[in-house]
Amino acid sequence: MRILHTADWHVGRSIRGRSRAQEHRQVLQEITDFAAEVKADLVVVAGDLFDVSSPTAESEEIVYSTLLGLAEVAPVVAVAGNHDNPRRLEAVTPLLRLGRVVMASEVRRAQDGGVLHHPDVPDTRIVLLPFLSQRAIVRADELMGSTSDQHGGIYTERFARIVESLSADTSTDEVNIAVSHLMVHGGETGGGEREAHTLFDYSVNAGVFPSHFSYVALGHLHRPQQVASAPPVWYSGSPLQLDFGEAGIEKQVLVVDVEPGLPATVTPHQLKAGTPLVQLTGTLPQIEAQADDLEEAYVRVIVDEPNRAGLAGEIRALIPNVVDIVLDPSRRQERDGKRVDRTGMSHAERFGAYLTENDIEDPRLVELFDELLDEAHEA
Repeated sequence: MRILHTADWHVGRSIRGRSRAQEHRQVLQEITDFAAEVKADLVVVAGDLFDVSSPTAESEEIVYSTLLGLAEVAPVVAVAGNHDNPRRLEAVTPLLRLGRVVMASEVRRAQDGGVLHHPDVPDTRIVLLPFLSQRAIVRADELMGSTSDQHGGIYTERFARIVESLSADTSTDEVNIAVSHLMVHGGETGGGEREAHTLFDYSVNAGVFPSHFSYVALGHLHRPQQVASAPPVWYSGSPLQLDFGEAGIEKQVLVVDVEPGLPATVTPHQLKAGTPLVQLTGTLPQIEAQADDLEEAYVRVIVDEPNRAGLAGEIRALIPNVVDIVLDPSRRQERDGKRVDRTGMSHAERFGAYLTENDIEDPRLVELFDELLDEAHEA
């Protein structure tokens, strides 16, 4: 059988106030067309369909119409990510099911939907593991039948017990796959995960997935990658470059070919839709030298110049589609802790020291300060 693996759509994400809805429509249509082209037997979406838990009507229309469009090609199985609202997804689950879309909004016992034997995908066992927060994993662990004295374990131990419960009675006569939204040890962040500083609070060892699994489809990390493990464990990554931490990362979906009792063969397919993100760093002349052929990109500039009034305007004149301008933080770091003792200084000298300490170099400010100071003395 052939599986198409995608994740982390983050529909509703904007970039510095600019909507990316049209980009999402284009890239999700590209994925749908590709699923038909490769004759996928199953499509899995490993969480974070939305960017926020209360998506707009436009975002919902994009996501649900895409799921139904994919379902015209092959059955679709999706799980909730940490950006998705489980209750909102649960509310539309009965309607999605009518269109051959199975949505797992929360972890359940095998007999209650935690394990799927899809009627249109024979000889296949799909373990469904939506995102579990640290708080939710205690509840999920209890649901699987653990006793109270087992609840002192860490996140990985509890997650492993859940996987063990859902993996019971697996057979090499079936294709055994898992679909989950989580952080696995060894995964490399792409820079676009908003909560990267807390990722490792709820990460697990890839070894929690039994070696007889044919494939583990993951979402949560935006950089496409394989994680070292006995069964093939893959992140498909996000279909768009979502912020400048992902600049330069090629986006893709994964084509997974698998048969019972054997590990899957995975083939990445690069996506073309979406506006690339480009980050430029340097002095103003250096940035100007890099400014060619950027009309079709979102640009972030880290400028290595002293601050001055109108600096942002100068950069926008060079790069009209720049969406973010920041001063190189290393300049401030070089000046931290170097405050000059202002004792005995004149007003003009104190102002000059302030400008130097804050990396501001603008003769117009000095001239204006002198004029205001003269007016104050005359008054």
